[in-house]
Amino acid sequence: MKTYELVVPCHFGLEAVLKREIYDLGYEIGRVEDGRITFTGDEEAICRANIFLRTAERVLIQVGRFHAETFEELFQGIKALPWENYIPENGKFWVKKASSIKSKLFSPSDIQSIAKKAMVERLKQQYHKEWFPEDGAPYPVRIFLLKDEVMVTLDTSGDSLHKRGYRTLTSKAPLTETLAASLLMLTPWRPDRILVDPFCGSGTFPIEAAMIAANIAPGMNREFTAEQWTNIIDRKVWYECVKEAQDMVNDDITVDIQGYDIDGDVVKAARENAKRAGVDHLIHFQQRPVAELHHPKKYGFIVTNPPYGERLEDKADLPELYSQIGEAYRRLDAWSMYLITSYEDTERYIGRKADKNRKIYNGMLKTYFYQFMGPKPPKRDNFH
Repeated sequence: MKTYELVVPCHFGLEAVLKREIYDLGYEIGRVEDGRITFTGDEEAICRANIFLRTAERVLIQVGRFHAETFEELFQGIKALPWENYIPENGKFWVKKASSIKSKLFSPSDIQSIAKKAMVERLKQQYHKEWFPEDGAPYPVRIFLLKDEVMVTLDTSGDSLHKRGYRTLTSKAPLTETLAASLLMLTPWRPDRILVDPFCGSGTFPIEAAMIAANIAPGMNREFTAEQWTNIIDRKVWYECVKEAQDMVNDDITVDIQGYDIDGDVVKAARENAKRAGVDHLIHFQQRPVAELHHPKKYGFIVTNPPYGERLEDKADLPELYSQIGEAYRRLDAWSMYLITSYEDTERYIGRKADKNRKIYNGMLKTYFYQFMGPKPPKRDNFH
Protein backbone atom coordinates (compact mmCIF):
# COMPACT_ATOMS: atom_id res chain seq x y z
CA MET A 1 0.00 0.00 0.00
CA LYS A 2 1.54 3.29 -1.03
CA THR A 3 1.69 5.93 1.70
CA TYR A 4 1.79 9.71 1.37
CA GLU A 5 2.78 12.64 3.49
CA LEU A 6 -0.54 14.48 3.88
CA VAL A 7 -0.48 18.15 4.78
CA VAL A 8 -3.64 19.55 6.30
CA PRO A 9 -3.95 23.34 6.79
CA CYS A 10 -6.25 24.79 9.47
CA HIS A 11 -6.99 28.11 11.18
CA PHE A 12 -4.02 29.61 13.02
CA GLY A 13 -4.30 28.87 16.72
CA LEU A 14 -6.58 25.85 16.27
CA GLU A 15 -3.96 23.22 15.45
CA ALA A 16 -4.69 21.30 18.67
CA VAL A 17 -8.31 20.64 17.64
CA LEU A 18 -7.30 19.32 14.21
CA LYS A 19 -4.57 17.21 15.80
CA ARG A 20 -7.16 15.51 17.99
CA GLU A 21 -9.37 14.85 14.95
CA ILE A 22 -6.54 13.23 13.02
CA TYR A 23 -5.65 11.00 16.00
CA ASP A 24 -9.32 10.04 16.31
CA LEU A 25 -9.30 8.91 12.67
CA GLY A 26 -6.39 6.65 13.61
CA TYR A 27 -3.39 8.33 11.95
CA GLU A 28 0.10 9.16 13.21
CA ILE A 29 1.06 12.83 13.17
CA GLY A 30 4.44 13.70 11.70
CA ARG A 31 4.72 17.40 12.41
CA VAL A 32 2.69 20.32 13.72
CA GLU A 33 3.46 23.79 12.34
CA ASP A 34 1.60 27.08 12.53
CA GLY A 35 -1.67 26.59 10.71
CA ARG A 36 -0.96 23.08 9.40
CA ILE A 37 -0.40 19.48 10.41
CA THR A 38 1.39 16.73 8.48
CA PHE A 39 0.54 13.06 8.86
CA THR A 40 1.19 9.85 6.94
CA GLY A 41 -1.58 7.90 5.27
CA ASP A 42 -2.57 5.78 2.28
CA GLU A 43 -5.19 6.39 -0.43
CA GLU A 44 -7.96 5.62 2.04
CA ALA A 45 -6.57 8.25 4.41
CA ILE A 46 -6.86 10.87 1.65
CA CYS A 47 -10.56 10.05 1.23
CA ARG A 48 -11.31 9.80 4.94
CA ALA A 49 -9.50 13.05 5.78
CA ASN A 50 -11.54 14.90 3.14
CA ILE A 51 -14.83 13.39 4.25
CA PHE A 52 -14.43 13.34 8.04
CA LEU A 53 -12.22 16.23 9.19
CA ARG A 54 -14.38 19.09 10.46
CA THR A 55 -11.61 21.58 11.17
CA ALA A 56 -9.28 21.16 8.17
CA GLU A 57 -9.23 23.65 5.30
CA ARG A 58 -8.04 21.13 2.68
CA VAL A 59 -6.03 17.93 2.28
CA LEU A 60 -2.77 18.19 0.35
CA ILE A 61 -0.31 15.50 -0.75
CA GLN A 62 3.26 16.61 -0.14
CA VAL A 63 5.24 15.97 -3.34
CA GLY A 64 8.48 17.33 -1.88
CA ARG A 65 10.31 19.86 0.30
CA PHE A 66 13.60 21.58 -0.49
CA HIS A 67 15.58 24.78 0.05
CA ALA A 68 15.63 27.48 -2.66
CA GLU A 69 16.90 31.05 -2.66
CA THR A 70 17.09 31.59 -6.43
CA PHE A 71 14.72 30.86 -9.31
CA GLU A 72 17.30 28.41 -10.68
CA GLU A 73 17.24 26.45 -7.39
CA LEU A 74 13.45 26.53 -7.45
CA PHE A 75 13.39 25.23 -11.04
CA GLN A 76 15.87 22.41 -10.34
CA GLY A 77 14.16 21.50 -7.06
CA ILE A 78 10.75 21.13 -8.71
CA LYS A 79 12.18 19.34 -11.74
CA ALA A 80 13.79 16.78 -9.40
CA LEU A 81 10.41 15.75 -7.94
CA PRO A 82 8.76 12.50 -9.19
CA TRP A 83 5.80 14.15 -10.96
CA GLU A 84 5.24 11.05 -13.12
CA ASN A 85 4.10 9.22 -9.96
CA TYR A 86 1.20 11.65 -9.66
CA ILE A 87 0.33 13.18 -13.03
CA PRO A 88 -0.67 10.95 -15.96
CA GLU A 89 0.21 11.85 -19.56
CA ASN A 90 -3.09 13.58 -20.21
CA GLY A 91 -3.37 15.22 -16.73
CA LYS A 92 -4.20 18.92 -16.56
CA PHE A 93 -1.68 20.47 -14.17
CA TRP A 94 -1.04 24.02 -13.05
CA VAL A 95 0.14 25.90 -9.96
CA LYS A 96 -3.13 27.03 -8.47
CA LYS A 97 -1.49 29.06 -5.72
CA ALA A 98 1.96 30.04 -4.49
CA SER A 99 2.53 31.82 -1.21
CA SER A 100 5.78 33.17 0.16
CA ILE A 101 6.62 34.29 3.69
CA LYS A 102 10.04 35.65 4.74
CA SER A 103 11.70 34.18 1.63
CA LYS A 104 14.01 35.60 -1.02
CA LEU A 105 11.63 34.44 -3.76
CA PHE A 106 8.46 36.35 -3.17
CA SER A 107 6.60 36.95 -6.43
CA PRO A 108 3.75 34.39 -6.57
CA SER A 109 3.26 34.72 -10.34
CA ASP A 110 6.97 34.10 -11.06
CA ILE A 111 7.03 31.12 -8.69
CA GLN A 112 3.93 29.75 -10.44
CA SER A 113 5.28 30.03 -14.00
CA ILE A 114 8.76 28.68 -13.17
CA ALA A 115 7.25 25.75 -11.27
CA LYS A 116 5.00 24.88 -14.20
CA LYS A 117 7.96 24.99 -16.63
CA ALA A 118 9.97 22.69 -14.36
CA MET A 119 7.08 20.23 -14.13
CA VAL A 120 6.74 20.18 -17.94
CA GLU A 121 10.49 19.54 -18.34
CA ARG A 122 10.35 16.62 -15.89
CA LEU A 123 7.32 15.04 -17.57
CA LYS A 124 8.82 15.48 -21.08
CA GLN A 125 11.81 13.40 -19.99
CA GLN A 126 9.66 10.78 -18.29
CA TYR A 127 6.97 10.40 -20.96
CA HIS A 128 9.27 11.09 -23.95
CA LYS A 129 6.87 13.67 -25.29
CA GLU A 130 7.34 17.25 -26.43
CA TRP A 131 3.78 18.35 -25.79
CA PHE A 132 0.96 17.47 -23.37
CA PRO A 133 -2.73 17.68 -24.29
CA GLU A 134 -3.78 18.36 -20.66
CA ASP A 135 -7.32 17.20 -21.42
CA GLY A 136 -7.60 14.74 -18.52
CA ALA A 137 -8.30 15.05 -14.80
CA PRO A 138 -7.19 18.24 -12.98
CA TYR A 139 -4.08 18.16 -10.74
CA PRO A 140 -3.85 21.56 -9.01
CA VAL A 141 -0.51 22.26 -7.32
CA ARG A 142 0.00 24.52 -4.29
CA ILE A 143 3.44 25.79 -3.32
CA PHE A 144 4.39 27.32 0.04
CA LEU A 145 7.66 29.14 0.74
CA LEU A 146 8.62 29.86 4.32
CA LYS A 147 12.12 31.18 5.11
CA ASP A 148 13.40 29.82 1.76
CA GLU A 149 12.05 26.32 2.47
CA VAL A 150 9.79 25.23 -0.38
CA MET A 151 6.92 22.82 0.18
CA VAL A 152 5.27 21.51 -2.98
CA THR A 153 1.84 19.90 -2.72
CA LEU A 154 -1.03 18.52 -4.78
CA ASP A 155 -4.49 19.65 -3.70
CA THR A 156 -6.87 16.69 -3.30
CA SER A 157 -9.84 18.72 -2.06
CA GLY A 158 -10.63 21.29 -4.74
CA ASP A 159 -13.03 23.74 -3.11
CA SER A 160 -11.91 24.49 0.44
CA LEU A 161 -13.34 21.99 2.93
CA HIS A 162 -15.35 24.66 4.73
CA LYS A 163 -17.67 24.45 1.70
CA ARG A 164 -19.81 21.64 3.04
CA GLY A 165 -22.46 22.37 0.45
CA TYR A 166 -25.26 23.43 2.81
CA ARG A 167 -24.69 27.15 2.90
CA THR A 168 -25.86 28.94 -0.21
CA LEU A 169 -27.29 31.85 1.76
CA THR A 170 -24.98 33.72 4.08
CA SER A 171 -25.52 36.74 6.26
CA LYS A 172 -22.90 39.46 6.41
CA ALA A 173 -19.57 38.60 8.06
CA PRO A 174 -20.21 34.86 8.30
CA LEU A 175 -17.92 32.48 10.15
CA THR A 176 -16.57 29.68 8.00
CA GLU A 177 -17.94 26.25 8.78
CA THR A 178 -14.47 24.93 9.68
CA LEU A 179 -13.88 27.78 12.16
CA ALA A 180 -17.32 27.27 13.75
CA ALA A 181 -16.66 23.53 14.14
CA SER A 182 -13.20 24.20 15.63
CA LEU A 183 -14.59 26.65 18.19
CA LEU A 184 -17.38 24.27 19.21
CA MET A 185 -14.78 21.54 19.67
CA LEU A 186 -12.73 23.85 21.90
CA THR A 187 -15.64 24.13 24.34
CA PRO A 188 -16.75 21.37 26.72
CA TRP A 189 -20.18 21.31 25.02
CA ARG A 190 -21.57 17.82 24.42
CA PRO A 191 -24.73 16.88 22.52
CA ASP A 192 -26.60 16.14 25.77
CA ARG A 193 -26.21 19.80 26.86
CA ILE A 194 -28.26 22.81 25.70
CA LEU A 195 -26.69 25.05 23.05
CA VAL A 196 -28.00 28.48 22.09
CA ASP A 197 -26.64 30.93 19.52
CA PRO A 198 -28.47 34.27 19.97
CA PHE A 199 -26.81 35.79 16.86
CA CYS A 200 -27.12 32.78 14.61
CA GLY A 201 -26.87 34.58 11.25
CA SER A 202 -26.84 31.96 8.50
CA GLY A 203 -26.95 29.26 11.19
CA THR A 204 -23.35 28.04 11.07
CA PHE A 205 -22.84 27.34 14.83
CA PRO A 206 -26.16 25.51 15.34
CA ILE A 207 -25.78 23.55 12.08
CA GLU A 208 -22.19 22.45 12.82
CA ALA A 209 -23.25 21.52 16.38
CA ALA A 210 -26.15 19.45 15.04
CA MET A 211 -23.86 17.72 12.54
CA ILE A 212 -21.44 16.87 15.35
CA ALA A 213 -24.33 15.59 17.50
CA ALA A 214 -25.78 13.42 14.72
CA ASN A 215 -22.29 12.29 13.66
CA ILE A 216 -22.76 13.58 10.11
CA ALA A 217 -19.40 13.72 8.33
CA PRO A 218 -18.90 17.26 6.96
CA GLY A 219 -17.71 16.13 3.52
CA MET A 220 -20.30 13.44 2.98
CA ASN A 221 -22.37 15.34 0.42
CA ARG A 222 -19.77 17.12 -1.69
CA GLU A 223 -17.20 16.36 -4.35
CA PHE A 224 -13.40 16.44 -4.24
CA THR A 225 -10.86 16.97 -7.01
CA ALA A 226 -9.05 13.72 -6.19
CA GLU A 227 -12.14 11.66 -7.01
CA GLN A 228 -10.97 12.05 -10.63
CA TRP A 229 -7.45 10.77 -9.86
CA THR A 230 -8.07 7.13 -10.74
CA ASN A 231 -4.29 6.68 -11.19
CA ILE A 232 -3.79 7.37 -7.45
CA ILE A 233 -7.07 6.45 -5.74
CA ASP A 234 -9.38 3.67 -6.82
CA ARG A 235 -12.99 4.89 -7.24
CA LYS A 236 -14.22 2.19 -4.91
CA VAL A 237 -12.19 3.62 -2.02
CA TRP A 238 -14.30 6.81 -2.23
CA TYR A 239 -17.51 4.74 -2.24
CA GLU A 240 -16.35 2.77 0.79
CA CYS A 241 -15.48 5.93 2.74
CA VAL A 242 -18.82 7.57 1.94
CA LYS A 243 -20.56 4.38 3.00
CA GLU A 244 -18.58 4.40 6.27
CA ALA A 245 -19.80 7.98 6.81
CA GLN A 246 -23.42 7.08 6.01
CA ASP A 247 -23.36 4.14 8.44
CA MET A 248 -22.19 6.39 11.26
CA VAL A 249 -25.03 8.92 11.04
CA ASN A 250 -27.33 8.89 14.06
CA ASP A 251 -30.43 10.82 13.05
CA ASP A 252 -32.63 9.84 15.99
CA ILE A 253 -30.59 11.72 18.56
CA THR A 254 -32.43 14.12 20.91
CA VAL A 255 -30.75 17.49 21.31
CA ASP A 256 -31.62 21.01 22.42
CA ILE A 257 -29.92 23.31 19.91
CA GLN A 258 -31.36 26.76 19.28
CA GLY A 259 -30.53 29.64 16.96
CA TYR A 260 -31.97 33.13 17.30
CA ASP A 261 -31.54 36.26 15.25
CA ILE A 262 -33.26 39.64 15.27
CA ASP A 263 -33.64 39.53 11.47
CA GLY A 264 -36.48 37.32 10.22
CA ASP A 265 -35.03 36.90 6.70
CA VAL A 266 -31.76 35.71 8.17
CA VAL A 267 -33.59 33.16 10.32
CA LYS A 268 -35.40 31.90 7.22
CA ALA A 269 -32.07 31.52 5.41
CA ALA A 270 -30.59 29.65 8.40
CA ARG A 271 -33.52 27.21 8.30
CA GLU A 272 -32.93 26.59 4.59
CA ASN A 273 -29.22 25.96 5.23
CA ALA A 274 -30.06 23.54 8.07
CA LYS A 275 -32.43 21.67 5.78
CA ARG A 276 -29.73 21.25 3.13
CA ALA A 277 -27.35 19.98 5.84
CA GLY A 278 -29.99 17.41 6.86
CA VAL A 279 -30.27 18.73 10.43
CA ASP A 280 -33.32 21.04 10.34
CA HIS A 281 -35.20 18.60 12.62
CA LEU A 282 -32.49 19.01 15.28
CA ILE A 283 -32.46 22.83 15.56
CA HIS A 284 -35.05 25.28 16.77
CA PHE A 285 -34.63 28.61 14.92
CA GLN A 286 -36.54 31.71 15.99
CA GLN A 287 -36.62 35.44 15.35
CA ARG A 288 -35.74 36.97 18.71
CA PRO A 289 -33.46 39.76 20.00
CA VAL A 290 -30.69 38.94 22.48
CA ALA A 291 -32.45 40.99 25.19
CA GLU A 292 -35.16 38.29 25.21
CA LEU A 293 -32.78 35.40 25.70
CA HIS A 294 -33.84 33.14 28.55
CA HIS A 295 -34.01 29.41 29.24
CA PRO A 296 -35.47 27.58 32.26
CA LYS A 297 -32.81 24.86 32.39
CA LYS A 298 -29.34 24.98 33.96
CA TYR A 299 -25.86 24.24 32.62
CA GLY A 300 -26.46 25.35 29.03
CA PHE A 301 -24.03 26.90 26.58
CA ILE A 302 -24.11 30.11 24.59
CA VAL A 303 -21.74 29.87 21.62
CA THR A 304 -21.97 32.84 19.31
CA ASN A 305 -20.37 35.31 16.92
CA PRO A 306 -22.04 38.63 17.85
CA PRO A 307 -21.81 41.70 15.60
CA TYR A 308 -18.60 43.62 16.08
CA GLY A 309 -19.22 46.75 14.04
CA GLU A 310 -17.55 46.09 10.70
CA ARG A 311 -18.88 49.48 9.59
CA LEU A 312 -18.07 52.56 11.63
CA GLU A 313 -21.68 53.60 12.08
CA ASP A 314 -22.44 50.24 13.72
CA LYS A 315 -19.67 50.75 16.29
CA ALA A 316 -21.85 53.20 18.24
CA ASP A 317 -24.43 50.46 18.97
CA LEU A 318 -21.91 48.02 20.41
CA PRO A 319 -21.78 49.16 24.06
CA GLU A 320 -25.53 48.71 24.41
CA LEU A 321 -25.57 45.42 22.51
CA TYR A 322 -22.75 43.90 24.58
CA SER A 323 -24.39 45.14 27.80
CA GLN A 324 -27.55 43.28 26.73
CA ILE A 325 -25.50 40.13 26.10
CA GLY A 326 -24.05 40.46 29.62
CA GLU A 327 -27.49 40.97 31.19
CA ALA A 328 -29.00 38.00 29.34
CA TYR A 329 -26.07 35.84 30.41
CA ARG A 330 -26.43 36.84 34.08
CA ARG A 331 -30.11 35.80 34.03
CA LEU A 332 -29.22 32.27 32.90
CA ASP A 333 -28.60 29.82 35.72
CA ALA A 334 -25.13 28.21 35.76
CA TRP A 335 -24.50 28.60 32.01
CA SER A 336 -21.22 28.94 30.10
CA MET A 337 -20.74 31.49 27.31
CA TYR A 338 -18.25 31.45 24.45
CA LEU A 339 -18.05 34.28 21.98
CA ILE A 340 -15.79 35.17 19.08
CA THR A 341 -15.50 38.88 18.31
CA SER A 342 -12.99 41.54 17.36
CA TYR A 343 -14.64 44.14 19.63
CA GLU A 344 -12.00 45.35 22.11
CA ASP A 345 -14.41 46.38 24.87
CA THR A 346 -16.24 43.06 25.03
CA GLU A 347 -15.42 42.27 28.69
CA ARG A 348 -16.07 45.82 29.84
CA TYR A 349 -19.66 45.88 28.56
CA ILE A 350 -20.46 42.25 29.32
CA GLY A 351 -19.57 43.19 32.87
CA ARG A 352 -17.06 40.51 33.77
CA LYS A 353 -13.67 39.28 32.77
CA ALA A 354 -13.48 36.14 30.66
CA ASP A 355 -12.01 33.07 32.36
CA LYS A 356 -9.94 32.52 29.23
CA ASN A 357 -9.51 34.12 25.90
CA ARG A 358 -7.54 33.12 22.88
CA LYS A 359 -6.47 35.05 19.83
CA ILE A 360 -7.79 33.58 16.60
CA TYR A 361 -7.42 34.90 13.07
CA ASN A 362 -10.70 34.83 11.19
CA GLY A 363 -9.31 35.34 7.71
CA MET A 364 -7.16 38.43 8.10
CA LEU A 365 -9.19 39.74 11.01
CA LYS A 366 -7.76 39.37 14.50
CA THR A 367 -10.53 38.18 16.80
CA TYR A 368 -10.71 36.85 20.34
CA PHE A 369 -12.56 33.80 21.59
CA TYR A 370 -13.83 34.81 25.04
CA GLN A 371 -14.65 31.94 27.36
CA PHE A 372 -16.91 32.52 30.36
CA MET A 373 -17.10 29.24 32.24
CA GLY A 374 -20.16 28.17 34.18
CA PRO A 375 -20.09 25.44 36.84
CA LYS A 376 -19.99 21.81 35.73
CA PRO A 377 -23.24 19.90 36.20
CA PRO A 378 -23.18 17.41 39.11
CA LYS A 379 -22.07 13.91 38.15
CA ARG A 380 -25.08 11.75 37.38
CA ASP A 381 -25.68 8.75 39.61
CA ASN A 382 -24.76 5.57 37.80
CA PHE A 383 -27.13 3.40 39.82
CA HIS A 384 -30.33 4.53 38.11
